[in-house]
Amino acid sequence: MHTSPSKIMQFQIIQIFLEECDENGYPSRRRSLVDDARFETIVVKQTKQTVLDEARAKANDSSLECTILQAQEQHQQEDKIPQEVQQTVEDQDNDEEEIRMVAVDELPQKPQEYVPSADDEDKEKDAGLTEEEVVLQNAASESPEAEKEVVRAAVVVRLRDGMGSLGRILKAVEAYHGTVVHLESRQSRSEGVQFDVLVKVDMARSNLLQLIRSLRQTQSFGSVSLLSENNVNVKAPWFPKHASELDNCNHLMTKYEPDLDMNHPGFADQVYRARRKEIAEIAFAYRYGDPIPHIDYTETENKTWSAVFARVKELMVKHACSEYIAVFKKLEDEKIFVKERIPQLQEMSDFLRRNTGFTLRPAAGLLTARDFLASLAFRIFQSTQYVRHINSPYHTPEPDCIHELLGHMPLLADPSFAQFSQEIGLASLGASDEEIEKLSTVYWFTVEFGLCKEKDEVKAYGAGLLSAYGELLHAISDKPEHRAFEPASTAVQPYQDQEYQPIYYVAESFEDAKEKFRRWVSTMSRPFEVRFNPHTERVEVLDSVDKLETLVSQLNTEVLHLTNAIAKLKQPFC
Repeated sequence: MHTSPSKIMQFQIIQIFLEECDENGYPSRRRSLVDDARFETIVVKQTKQTVLDEARAKANDSSLECTILQAQEQHQQEDKIPQEVQQTVEDQDNDEEEIRMVAVDELPQKPQEYVPSADDEDKEKDAGLTEEEVVLQNAASESPEAEKEVVRAAVVVRLRDGMGSLGRILKAVEAYHGTVVHLESRQSRSEGVQFDVLVKVDMARSNLLQLIRSLRQTQSFGSVSLLSENNVNVKAPWFPKHASELDNCNHLMTKYEPDLDMNHPGFADQVYRARRKEIAEIAFAYRYGDPIPHIDYTETENKTWSAVFARVKELMVKHACSEYIAVFKKLEDEKIFVKERIPQLQEMSDFLRRNTGFTLRPAAGLLTARDFLASLAFRIFQSTQYVRHINSPYHTPEPDCIHELLGHMPLLADPSFAQFSQEIGLASLGASDEEIEKLSTVYWFTVEFGLCKEKDEVKAYGAGLLSAYGELLHAISDKPEHRAFEPASTAVQPYQDQEYQPIYYVAESFEDAKEKFRRWVSTMSRPFEVRFNPHTERVEVLDSVDKLETLVSQLNTEVLHLTNAIAKLKQPFC
């Protein structure tokens, strides 16, 4: 398992994961998709504050600090509201560029209705207000209270000169009395632009409009776009629309790496460490459309696979769900699953494509929860290719190819389970940080550690159970509590990473789990719907009548085919 969209965070997440397995193959601490999602949210906040502090320290123009401090102090007074003034800022390299900042001047206690001058109208025309900004401006003009109401909005700024300009954005947000609640960046695909930066802010409507105008007057920025506000239609949500954009996924470093963590079983094994680095570099170089690189696994790596393979095959007959067993046998029949060697990702990817349309993509290691879940929306599973250390064959707290191949692949070849996995991925696109955490929790208690009913018996379908026999035996015993799968409660269930889970969620069936999941997703705050178009292999945002009409036409055609098929089946034999 590894974690989620295309959204690149320009920092490395470092987290400690320890592995001390007992005799049943259980670690005292393991990798958690849920922890990844929570940790990302924390790091976003910490990174924003760090960058802001650095920008303050490096700014050469002390008058800017004075302006901001003055604005912040005066903002606390109830009888004062902001007006626009200009303030010149010099960047770290002393390049002269202008950004309009806000100061606060005292006005009468009762606010006067603002009447735009001809000069103001010219400025708005030059700024080129978008549809979203017009709606925002109209909402702000309804009343003084509406003007001052704090709303949440997402602004995309394209940086011409690299990340050095990021400090300007944060200073401007602070000067306009806003709060940065989320910050992400990725390499831009636009000509003449180095990075695209997504900044989610909480800010008064009037100040938000002033912020956008100010940023647009800075030469460092290629363009500035308002994506969303509480009552603004979302036209361009920030997530990958095509599988090729998964090339931008951020490969994260963790403290639990053989080169970094002395508790890793391969820490003192120089050969193993070199091998891990070699395979990681192969994954880093992979790009959409490339054939999956072939890995010549060593004798030691194949021996590790053989040991786990034999144990899983022994236990699955009694404890795995029927769908898992059926595909496992099919993989053996096609000589993809054999005890003597580790399957190649390419042959496994071809097998999945033939059965459910899923494909594999090599990953160097951990991804963000958002990026990993986004991959599922395209029926792409990001899989590692390296092998756990021979000293810990029956469990690893980090993702490795044995966990992926034996735990995840059989059920990704099952149509119902593949559909459920894709729906989790589609639900993650454009979701908030809090919702990503909930989706990660649902994923954890289903795809990783899920149980289901089968003829009055409880069977395992979670990859974490099927590839870690110690917890598998615990999960199907009468020791833990078994609860019916309900996404709303599952999504907020605390995760136990120090010992076996005290609670497992049992689905009546995959179909029942999918239907409950769909109902729960419909309650999420995302103000738009998406669908995956299998013909174009693109994710489409259903935000216009034309798109909905096209979809209805396609569905009518499918229904017609189904109706004709049913009618023909009912015809008597001649």
